[in-house]
Amino acid sequence: MKKSLLYTRTGDAGMTSLVGGKRVAKNSPRVNAYGTLDELNAHIGLVQAHCAQLDNFVTATLLSINNTLFNLGAYLATPPAPAPADDSELPQSLRVIPDRIAELEQQIDTLDGSVPEQRTFILPGGSIGAAHAHVARTVCRRAEREILNLADTGEAVAPIVLTYINRLSDYLFILARYINHFTGTPDIPWQQS
Repeated sequence: MKKSLLYTRTGDAGMTSLVGGKRVAKNSPRVNAYGTLDELNAHIGLVQAHCAQLDNFVTATLLSINNTLFNLGAYLATPPAPAPADDSELPQSLRVIPDRIAELEQQIDTLDGSVPEQRTFILPGGSIGAAHAHVARTVCRRAEREILNLADTGEAVAPIVLTYINRLSDYLFILARYINHFTGTPDIPWQQS
């Protein structure tokens, strides 16, 4: 079997193919949305590498997030169908998202219950793993804005996608605090100048 080439030359002029073959500009709102999810997924992988020594439920959650983000990217890379009226009409790739949101909420509650009460705003940083979780959180917020930009063009985007991304940014915030707590690294309090 002949090995496939890693390069196709079809994107050299700034165009790319969506699922199904439709060609669009690489800087289109749709490509920006799923491209930012891809960037976020890479950051999640980096956080996961830093969390290898943490509780298994953290690394298992991060792996679930990797898979979910890949599914969401595939959904966004597919030319749109009309927006579903409710969750029962979601595309197959999104039907698991309500369960994933519930899992994130459970993880947020668990992690939040294991760290000291937050009494002030905190700055990104502390341990390397926490700093990477904060970077992932900010990329997650940018992904949310890019998905909203796509929806603003009139393209159908299932609202549950935004719900998941919004909850994921909350998870990444508390994960950063948990990583600092687990490693004995204090959070960095914001000090108003």
